[in-house]
Amino acid sequence: MRRFILITVVISAIGIPLAGQRIERASSDRSQIVHLKTALNHLTVIELREPVTQVATGSQSFKVEWRENKVFVQPTEADASTNLFIWTASERLNYELEPAGDVAGMDFAVDQIPLAQPKPTGVPQPPQPSRTEILLAGKAVRLESAKPSRKPVEVTIRDLYEKDGRLLVRFAVRNRGNHVYDVKAPQVFELTGVRYPQSLYPLVDSQLGDQESLRVVAKQQTPVPVLESHLQTEHLAPGEESLGVIVLRLTSSNEPTMLRFQFPNDDKEQIAALLVR
Repeated sequence: MRRFILITVVISAIGIPLAGQRIERASSDRSQIVHLKTALNHLTVIELREPVTQVATGSQSFKVEWRENKVFVQPTEADASTNLFIWTASERLNYELEPAGDVAGMDFAVDQIPLAQPKPTGVPQPPQPSRTEILLAGKAVRLESAKPSRKPVEVTIRDLYEKDGRLLVRFAVRNRGNHVYDVKAPQVFELTGVRYPQSLYPLVDSQLGDQESLRVVAKQQTPVPVLESHLQTEHLAPGEESLGVIVLRLTSSNEPTMLRFQFPNDDKEQIAALLVR
């Protein structure tokens, strides 16, 4: 190894490559054989992308050593040729070591070609809004209710934020009953073919109360994809309230639409909230 280091230092000190010496680039195709041209009393360096685990050569006519991701090849006889195999953790590389020739025609170094970065697939996701943006651009939801709710579990939609086909809804669940209520993320449905005693345009960004919800008639309901949901707590003792956030995949519309947020029942009555957006 001292001999290798000495030769390397001498080459570095000169700093001027001889005419014809080459620094090649080779692929990592295991079906390809790379031919190396060498010269007596000179090193050929093979530099790989990852550390070398093992090398093997078919003849003692070449001195082969390795350190980390570099393999050093030096011929010891003038007319000998052989093959060389190099293994890393993920691949095998094949070389044919040609007889030592002129210094001007030798392969000074062989660098392995870097792997091409894979191109991103699928539809790029839009950037997530910051908390500040949500707080500043969010819309407060008003409650359209002639009478206060008397249900043991009350759901109130607080505000919403919409951007890039996503609808973020913040809601509150209050337990007015006498038993513990286990909160879970709601199922969300879009109502179609809706009939209501009045126009929905004045009701955009509002939640319908219990009495008003009974007056809604819809032909069908379609599930809305839920991208994510978060709950402040899942167990509500009597008198406690929990906040929640749910993010929906929903296309924007120029006409009012109605969403139904269906929560798990408490075995007594339906727990739901209707939002007009």
